Amino acid sequence: MAEQTIGKVAAVVGIGIETIRFYERQGLIEQPLRPIDGFRSYPEETLRRLHFIVRAKKIGFSLREIRELLGFYFGEQVSCEDVRHRAQRKINDLNERISALQKMTDALGLLVTECERGAETCPILANLAEEI
Repeated sequence: MAEQTIGKVAAVVGIGIETIRFYERQGLIEQPLRPIDGFRSYPEETLRRLHFIVRAKKIGFSLREIRELLGFYFGEQVSCEDVRHRAQRKINDLNERISALQKMTDALGLLVTECERGAETCPILANLAEEI
């Protein structure tokens, strides 16, 4: 595949042009030099990196973690075991966040139930305003 403009790359990958520019500023992909005709052309390598970034984000990796994974995949050698440990840590982190979100859902659900009982003052607002 020949080099492509930022708009075409964005369309192929399924992200916005500003997202590509953000990834450039973050150092996740390189910004090509602007040639005389004024249109930067992105190489196939950039498409591969962008697809990698999008897939990694979809499964929960942060940009910091993605930067590290990109380094492993496109550069430094790392064992599959090391990557597996990182993925397991990410699973543990996601499970902790799911647990915290479930606790928030339960707490808010209790407040909604109190509202449904027809309290004189709104239990949700009263709870939010409560001093510790």
